[in-house]
Amino acid sequence: LGPGGGRGSAGRRLARVTPWLLLGSARAAADAEVLARERVTFCVNVTRQQPCPRAPGVRTLRVPIFDDPAEDLLTHLEPCCAALEAAARAGGTCLVYCKNGRSRSAAVCTAYLMRHGGLSLEQAFQVVKKARPVAEPNPGFWAQLQKYEDTLQKRPPGTNTPQAAAGDRP
Repeated sequence: LGPGGGRGSAGRRLARVTPWLLLGSARAAADAEVLARERVTFCVNVTRQQPCPRAPGVRTLRVPIFDDPAEDLLTHLEPCCAALEAAARAGGTCLVYCKNGRSRSAAVCTAYLMRHGGLSLEQAFQVVKKARPVAEPNPGFWAQLQKYEDTLQKRPPGTNTPQAAAGDRP
């Protein structure tokens, strides 16, 4: 990926959040050449309508929500984070995407960094925003990320691992 976290035409750019975690749009996810070049092995499709990639060796998880502040993203965060962590531990490269790579997918990447990177919401979002400047979870998703942060802070010490903060593989 080039400076600014992107490569190729605007619609096909992937932002590198960590060395193995990518964030992008449905258009980028549909490009088998991009997925192969970036060695993507696992995709989280945070949409109801966009297709899942049909690339060899790429597994997918669909989170069927619209980019609507009233949608319940919170209940999907733990399963998404667990799936991303499992794929990373298996040595894979993960892509999280939604239609435009701006709200839903950015929220999931932020949650992952909070859960497995040990970062605060603000710290995690800054990592995502630096990688993909257009990242902007809608107000409803932001409120749910705040609730998720509260939940994580109430967990016993040692249950949130600080690997992703440094960009290391788990």
